[in-house]
This record gives sequence, C-alpha cells and structure tokens, in this order.
Amino acid sequence: MQLLGIGSRIDHNEYGKGVVTNVTAKHYWVTFMENGLETIDLDSDFEIIEAVEDEVDTISFSEVEQSLISILRRWSDASSLIPIADKWKGGNLILEPKDSNLSTKEIPMATFFHKIVMVRDRIRVMEQKINSTKNLDDQEKVDLQQYITRIYGSLTTFNVLFKSQSDHFVGERSK
Repeated sequence: MQLLGIGSRIDHNEYGKGVVTNVTAKHYWVTFMENGLETIDLDSDFEIIEAVEDEVDTISFSEVEQSLISILRRWSDASSLIPIADKWKGGNLILEPKDSNLSTKEIPMATFFHKIVMVRDRIRVMEQKINSTKNLDDQEKVDLQQYITRIYGSLTTFNVLFKSQSDHFVGERSK
C-alpha cells in the first residue's frame, strides 16, 4: 500500500474529491470539497488523483492550508464555504403561482442558498477577470465595474440568507 503525503488529492467513494491534510499511523485526515474534514482509514476505498510523496512532518499547517486553497480553486467549480443563517436551515422556498390550477414549486432553502452563493462567486471571478485583462482600457474597466456594483446591489435582498454580515452583497453606497 502506498502511503500518501499531505497535499495528495483523492476521490473517495463516499465523500467525493478531497485533499489529504494530515496523516497518522492509522488514518488520513482529508478535507473534502462537499463534506468538509473527515478522517478515513489508510486502507479506505478511494482513487488517487495526485499522490504527493513527502515527509508528513516537514510541511506546516499553513502550507497545507494554502495548498488546499490553491488545489480547490484550480480543480473545482465549488463555491466557498459560506454558512446559511440558522433560521433558514432545513427550510423550504415555496413559489406559488397566481393561477391556482398550476402547481407550486418547493425548493430546499439550502439548495437555493447554494445557487445564490455560486452566483456571487462567479460575479467575483468575472470582476477579477475584468480587472486583470489587458484588452480593456481603464475607463472600460471602470464602466464594467459599475455594472457589477449594480448587480451586487440588485442581490442585496438575499443578504437575509447569510449567517455572517461579512458575506453580504454590497451595492453602491449612498454618499
């Protein structure tokens, strides 16, 4: 059996894709994109995506954390882990049409919240790409940035869903 080092990427049959963040005599500590930190047996059933063969104690936790962030950004379309406000956990969003002959649509609040977070993350990526492109002059970048600010402003209604105020959408601030 090959012993994986910290930073190795795996695809676990139950937890999905993740990165080894610690190794003990019996377990791997793996941070999974969908399931967070889990401890799995060294002989668990998983596929090795990328093996890192390194001394376990030669890498600091900070280096592992930075590697993990880099790997997740590079290989994932996953959103950052943003907590939903406690009052919405387990709730449902119900869309009821005016016409009573039509059926209602019920969406788990967690699913809806995840979509909002994905929209926010993709707007942020678009913003970064606009700011780093060489094909636009400064005025064009400013103009596009103003549209993005207005988009954020249009999404402030959804701030009620976020647990932390630091995760809120922020539009144009009044002067």
